Amino acid sequence: MRAIQYYGPQNIKLENVMVKPPEEGEVVVKVMAALTCGTDVKTYRRGHPVLIKDIPSGFGHEFSGIVEKVGRGVEDFKPGDRVVAANSAPCGECFFCRRGEYNLCENLNLLNGAYAEYITVPARIVKKNMLILPDDLSFERAAFCEPLANVVHGVERTGIKPGDSVGIIGIGPIGLMFARLAKLKGARVIAAGRNPLKLKMAEEFAHADEIVDLTKYPNPEKIFKAFTEEEKGLDIAVECVGLPEIWERIFSCVRPGGTVHFFGGCKSGSTVTFDTTKMHYGDITMMSVFHHTPKYFRMALDYIASGEVEVEKLITDTLPLEKVEYAMQKHIEGKALKFLIKPNN
Repeated sequence: MRAIQYYGPQNIKLENVMVKPPEEGEVVVKVMAALTCGTDVKTYRRGHPVLIKDIPSGFGHEFSGIVEKVGRGVEDFKPGDRVVAANSAPCGECFFCRRGEYNLCENLNLLNGAYAEYITVPARIVKKNMLILPDDLSFERAAFCEPLANVVHGVERTGIKPGDSVGIIGIGPIGLMFARLAKLKGARVIAAGRNPLKLKMAEEFAHADEIVDLTKYPNPEKIFKAFTEEEKGLDIAVECVGLPEIWERIFSCVRPGGTVHFFGGCKSGSTVTFDTTKMHYGDITMMSVFHHTPKYFRMALDYIASGEVEVEKLITDTLPLEKVEYAMQKHIEGKALKFLIKPNN
């Protein structure tokens, strides 16, 4: 098959490689739709300590497709089934899994290889995190299940209620999906960013109540508070950029008794500084979540299948495998939200 192979930062190649035959419990999926992702862009630029463990590696992790072949012992899937699979599944046996904290599983092996004509899905993912698609759900929309599952996890854990004021800094695909789900929870959403393409989607996709162009209003603390009751500050402030300096600034946007959710992951080794007086005497909740669980993966599929989250609006363009590196460059230039890669066109 043709597949993108990852050799290191800014070193990916389209090569002919063997399709891994399915072992017991595994399934080979013909990839019909794969999506570019901010995590893949970061990995392309500087590597990744968790996502890529061996070189060369398959690349890409958001996909849907058609079951091509099944290994011994697979009972719930057959060739021809239309499916979507997550990029991981918890072991169910470690310290964290025994406590229901499945996203923190100590044996969470991440699946890569979506930028290819076929991908072999490990047995644990087949068993716990691969789902049959509704007949009327397109492969393109279904491929959004993995990124949306992360956002569903974040929104559910944040505890957003109807009437809450929710401010979001960073409106890439993840921030936009967070804004959309917050709206569906009944919140009043203020979305802030700099990129014209993303600001447009804050209106057309997320349906945010207020949209702040930070090139015109560089003081997010002041503008966020201006949109809240009595200008007290946000009930919930969400950081979806992943920069320490933005973590520190968004902390100042929340009201006493509010919640700050640091959803964007910063570079390894980053540190931040907070006003401990404001945190303690202001009764501020500070939180972050990582990854997803089988529960949230299923909820993501339900959101997409229902049409409540029109994920297809986030697709900038459709590209063949040959253009994956081009897609990475366009992301770096800030000229894309997500590219749809079709390996089998």
